[in-house]
Amino acid sequence: MASYFLRRFLYSILTIFLIATVTFFMMHSIPGGPFTRERPVPDEIMRVLNEKYNLDAPLYEQYYDYMKGLITFDFGPSFSKIGTSVNDLISSGFPRTAKVGALACLLIVAVGIPIGIISALKQNRPIDYTVMFMATLGVTIPSFVLATIIIFFFAGKLGWIPSFGLETWRSYLGPVLALSGYSLSFVARLTRSSMLEVLRQDYVRTARANGLKELSVIGKHAVKNAIIPVITYMGPTVAAIMTGSFVIERIFAIPGIGRYFVESVSNRDYTTIMAITVLYASFYVIMVLLVDVAYALVDPRIRFEKETH
Repeated sequence: MASYFLRRFLYSILTIFLIATVTFFMMHSIPGGPFTRERPVPDEIMRVLNEKYNLDAPLYEQYYDYMKGLITFDFGPSFSKIGTSVNDLISSGFPRTAKVGALACLLIVAVGIPIGIISALKQNRPIDYTVMFMATLGVTIPSFVLATIIIFFFAGKLGWIPSFGLETWRSYLGPVLALSGYSLSFVARLTRSSMLEVLRQDYVRTARANGLKELSVIGKHAVKNAIIPVITYMGPTVAAIMTGSFVIERIFAIPGIGRYFVESVSNRDYTTIMAITVLYASFYVIMVLLVDVAYALVDPRIRFEKETH
């Protein structure tokens, strides 16, 4: 297993390198530059800016500097926020985004999986119908609509939570609920369907026939196998949530990394775009690797050793 994960780690490094390279050349293939504006900038000022930020250097030299900075975690200056480095933007925005994202992921797992299991065990009963109705509603309502509803009722009408910012613990309730709504509903539905399939398997019937307690059958045999599809789904979902949602951050006025990313796209802020793209790709690759580890922990039958011929 160690050799498998070593190979996967090396492949992950290669993947991040390729993503960083593709992002760099795609950004430099777009017409214009980071200082291109609707009102033309005088040629002399443009020349000085390009010289200051080394944008007049050959492309291979810029690529070398970019990769060197990437290895040393120095992403360079922000072109849209003068006097601010990309590292400063990430260090200020990412903790806010990560905190909201971590709470949302915790809510998805802590609520979505248990209600999915309960719904499967109570199939075709009122609790099952209620859970499936709410879950179906959750996957059909976009996050920005849910966020608007939360602000309108719970912030505007009832005054239970603030409508913006992250000043108190109540401030997290709105963005966490809005961010986790779709995934929580999807995880509940996925857990239910997977659990129903596992409960119909022969080994579950055999365990019950051998006189094992129902709690032992569900906990030791059914849940472990039913949870594998959920683990597969949660890998990329955690990466997406932890790197921010521009819509949610915009609605709740959270200065997070998702908001910075979209602003950098509209402002052609090359360095910020490339840095956040690499950050997201790194999260995604890490989560996929952790999913493989979780497979082996949940189901000991899964092995990753190299096949011998």
